[in-house]
Amino acid sequence: QVQLVESGGGSVQAGGSLRLSCAASGSIFRIRTMGWYRQDPGKQRELVASTTDTNTNYADSVKGRFTISRDHAKNTVYLQMNTLKPEDTAVYYCYVQYGWPNVADLWGQGTQVTVSS
Repeated sequence: QVQLVESGGGSVQAGGSLRLSCAASGSIFRIRTMGWYRQDPGKQRELVASTTDTNTNYADSVKGRFTISRDHAKNTVYLQMNTLKPEDTAVYYCYVQYGWPNVADLWGQGTQVTVSS
C-alpha cells in the first residue's frame, strides 16, 4: 500500500519558520513530481511548490520565502517555510505523482499550519 505521511505543521507567529516533511512509503516507483498544496476553508486548493527532476515551481505568494527540496533516497519532500505570514495559514497537503506507464496521483492527509499576527 502506497501512502504519504506528513509532519511538521503547527502554530507560529508571523515572521517565524516551519519545516514540513512528507515521506512516501510502499510500492512507489518512478516518482515524477513531488509537491505541496494548501487549502483554506472556503477556498480552492492551490499549488504552493512542486519539484521534478528538471524543474521547480513556486506560487508567486511564496517565492523568496519558501524552499522545496527532495531526498530521492528517502522518497521524501520537504518544504522550508520562512518569514511566515498570517495569510499562509492553511492545511498543507503533500502531493506525489508517480508510476510508468500509468501515472497515479497520491495525496497526504494534510497538516495544519497556523500563523498568528
